Amino acid sequence: MAAVAWPTLMLQYWLMLWSGPVLEVTLRFFSFFTILSNLLVALVATSSATGGEWAPLRIWRGPRVRGLAALSISVTCLIYAVLLQSLWHPMGPQLVADRSLHYVVPFLFVVWWLALLPHGALVWGDALRWMVFPLAFLVWTLGRGAVVHEYPYPFMDVAHLGYVAVLLNSLLVGALFLGLGLALVALDKALARHA
Repeated sequence: MAAVAWPTLMLQYWLMLWSGPVLEVTLRFFSFFTILSNLLVALVATSSATGGEWAPLRIWRGPRVRGLAALSISVTCLIYAVLLQSLWHPMGPQLVADRSLHYVVPFLFVVWWLALLPHGALVWGDALRWMVFPLAFLVWTLGRGAVVHEYPYPFMDVAHLGYVAVLLNSLLVGALFLGLGLALVALDKALARHA
């Protein structure tokens, strides 16, 4: 997973570098939930691949962080497949980056989480704790958008939809995040019982 996620993230960043000044592009790059969720997966995978004994990587080995990564990358895949994929048609290297970020990495990580990790450590409260991640993303997106008038996704575009519609859309995505989070905890408990 690390061998797929890191090169794909670097490819996507390189493709975006052609669109403007480095600082501006870098801020835009890290303003996509797709990038953040794939970065989280890359860190978790790297921590596991290296044994995770190096202190900066150890934090990424915990079951709650791995659960958050599984949840976030699943939401990334679902939102893209249902709402965003039909809005553009990438080609060449952009198509490779697009499919890897939205489908290949999510598939690999979810299969790994389901089949190869120990289960039973998650609790129901984790589903609520995981909500901090999308909430922080929403706050960042609205704050940055108010300054630069740019939004990463059409359903978050305040300039076209207004704050009421964007907040409603965000509540729906939040409900998806919470619902999937609860399902993930339930699945973790069921897999632990089965094991």
